[in-house]
Amino acid sequence: MSHLHISRRKFLARYGALIGGVGLAVSSPLWLRRLLEGGKDDAYATGRLDEIIRSAPKARYWISTTSPGTNCSLCHGSGSFGSGMRFNHDVDVIKCLLCGQECIIREGKRGRCRTRINLDGELFSLVYGRPISIHIDPIEKKPFYHFLPGSNAYSLATAGCPLHCKFCQNWEISQARPEDYQVSYTPPEEIVRLASHYKSPVIAFTYNEPTVFTEYLTDIARIARERELRSVLISCGVMNKEPLNEMCDVLDAIKIDLKGYSKDFYRKVCGAELAPVLRSIKQVARRGVHLELVNLVVPTLNDSEPMLRELSDWVVGEVGPDVPVHFTRFHPDYQMLNLPPTPIATLERARAIAMDSGVHYAFVGNVPGHEGNHTYCPSCGRIVIKRTGFFISEMHLKAGNCEFCGRAISGVWN
Repeated sequence: MSHLHISRRKFLARYGALIGGVGLAVSSPLWLRRLLEGGKDDAYATGRLDEIIRSAPKARYWISTTSPGTNCSLCHGSGSFGSGMRFNHDVDVIKCLLCGQECIIREGKRGRCRTRINLDGELFSLVYGRPISIHIDPIEKKPFYHFLPGSNAYSLATAGCPLHCKFCQNWEISQARPEDYQVSYTPPEEIVRLASHYKSPVIAFTYNEPTVFTEYLTDIARIARERELRSVLISCGVMNKEPLNEMCDVLDAIKIDLKGYSKDFYRKVCGAELAPVLRSIKQVARRGVHLELVNLVVPTLNDSEPMLRELSDWVVGEVGPDVPVHFTRFHPDYQMLNLPPTPIATLERARAIAMDSGVHYAFVGNVPGHEGNHTYCPSCGRIVIKRTGFFISEMHLKAGNCEFCGRAISGVWN
């Protein structure tokens, strides 16, 4: 069945799964209401956008052709300048410097993430204070396997993402516009208060690409740290150096999706470049923030042995063998309903390749009950963390060391 002919019942079942479980807050998006009501114009969305704009704060990380002191060489080579020291533009524009897409945004337009808008020569965030999905999840669901195992994570997302991955599991929010959801403004202090209220020691920025709400997440994380709560980021890794440095200043752990070790794969399947992701992974490792990596293994697209080996060799060579790497099972979704789920044997092969390359902690993901879910001591080979689904069933660590042989196990344990 093609995506365009998905049944309404199946669509609603899928949407219900998005907001089910332990969800605390999620708003029904405009596009869903329009579908159920037979299709209406965008009058509601226009009014909603006007309301959002009125309270939208100025964004960070951008330059404008109209801003005093703008360094035009950030966009143009020295040979592009006219007689003066500035490049001559026919139309004034903003260049967003938040992520590797570096969108050029004209007046009244937005970047590829749909969350940052050029208004009168200034860039504004349309998602600050506007989470559209809030859940409490096990930290293992992110997945973080070596960061406070067994903890709950108060998890939130806004609309928007700078990537357009054809296999996105959260496309209902990542590919949406902020005005597609009716949500109330929630200040950073309230997020931290709610996390404490629900006894969640961790706040997780997740589901969409949190880089698009950098200003919001860093404000939350700073307050959370004052209240002795941890903050973690689940990201595609396309952010630029300066915003990532700010995130590293306030975050306790970062998980980055390394979707495939192939420029062509990133361009054709994700609408992005590989280089910014590799740069971000190395930057996080250098900053000493706890790092884990995920590779969603998609049949026929990024599951070849050479690509898996190159990925594993790069990880060991550039960020070291102690960074956990999760090889996760793909399930058909969004624009890739034509592909089958990843064979378990493929995930086992990916894990074996990684371990052969020297990765100490390689995992099989999205296969509950698989032996590849557990953490094994690199020295004695015994299970030091046994998992059943997203939950811990056995722990054999003493002060971060294997209780069988005393080997230090990389991670954040308390």
